[in-house]
Amino acid sequence: MSGEYVVGVSVNINGTTGEKKKTVADYDDCEREMAILLFSLLSEITGYVPKWGILTGVRPSKLMNSLIKDYGDNGAKAYFTDKLLVCKNKTELAYSVAKAEEKIMSLSDEKSFSLYVSIPFCPTRCNYCSFVSRSIAQAKKLLPDYVENLCKEIKQTAEIANGLGLRLESIYWGGGTPTTLSAEMLERICAEINNDFDLSHLREYTIEAGRADTVTAEKLRVIKAVGVGRISINPQTFNDDVLKAIGRRHTVDDVVRVFNEARELGFDNINMDLIAGLTDDTYESFCNSIDRAISMNPENITLHTLALKRSSTIVTHGVDVQSGEIANKMLEYAQNRFYSEGYKPYYMYRQSRSLGNLENVGWCRDGFECLYNIFMMEECHTVLAVGAGAVTKLKDPNSRNIERIFNYKYPYEYNSRYDAIAERKDQIKEFYGKLR
Repeated sequence: MSGEYVVGVSVNINGTTGEKKKTVADYDDCEREMAILLFSLLSEITGYVPKWGILTGVRPSKLMNSLIKDYGDNGAKAYFTDKLLVCKNKTELAYSVAKAEEKIMSLSDEKSFSLYVSIPFCPTRCNYCSFVSRSIAQAKKLLPDYVENLCKEIKQTAEIANGLGLRLESIYWGGGTPTTLSAEMLERICAEINNDFDLSHLREYTIEAGRADTVTAEKLRVIKAVGVGRISINPQTFNDDVLKAIGRRHTVDDVVRVFNEARELGFDNINMDLIAGLTDDTYESFCNSIDRAISMNPENITLHTLALKRSSTIVTHGVDVQSGEIANKMLEYAQNRFYSEGYKPYYMYRQSRSLGNLENVGWCRDGFECLYNIFMMEECHTVLAVGAGAVTKLKDPNSRNIERIFNYKYPYEYNSRYDAIAERKDQIKEFYGKLR
């Protein structure tokens, strides 16, 4: 709608004030132009210029892919830099990820789906974490019933998927820390999946073995034997003092031991997670962590920016964290090192309240992209999810619409109200019935 519209913003930060106005010709541009005014004003007052400009939302590469379709490669990048004020480095990063994702998304079609298995238990809770997970000390008594109900849900979900003729492309176990479970529990759940689902089209099978203090050679042998090809061993840092500060009970040596055991058992697709901005970490220490991770030659390295989650210990106890400027410097060092060592960015997302409004990026060797990460983040096909806190996402192939089915968040709710969860599974059949 054309015409003449005046947009304006005013700011008062601890007595420092400012105001900006602008005349806009197109009504559809008013919101973006107002965001630009606010961005400019806040940058002037604070002296900090966010690298992602006025861009909000968790999926920059999804927007980049959409813009590429509308404006071509150069036009999409120009929109990021000129219209959204995204810096050149982040624009190129989003573009690289979009191109990597495009190839993987083409593997999926309307009959494809992924299976997500939620194991919301951890040995301890890290100080930056707000996920709905329980320490094993608190929740040990819940585990037998949890595994029993989870296997029932897996069986029911498989019956529905098989009946609808859906094709299982990837499996991902997350949490929490799945390897918190005993080897026997892991084996039982894996057997349930293998017995119930048609795995003839399966491209990828991942289990997060994130905490080194939960991983044994026996557990690794169990998951290797049932066909798991990709695991995630997550040091977060290679500094023992930082590990203690964030609440982890393992050491750097434990991480190295587990990684080497996994290699000896034949795991040839391993991810390692690192976090920029952890409590008591420094730029020099972080750079050493990046170098140590690269020296171990994992196929994937996922680099997260610390997010200040409201219910985390960092926020509730006022723990000091790094500034956005230092966090960005950390990410720039990592990016340069990853590129120089042959890693490429393949998926990306952003979280609210992350240091410096920065991003999380998955890096990989050629051919080792995590398919589930892309399928899930870009919402290109259905994800059937089982377990406490799991969210099934049903993708309409004819539109961008996603229909969600939520399981109860907490393990004790999941156990006590499992019958209600089982009843909700009918929504999957109803959804696909409407598509016919």
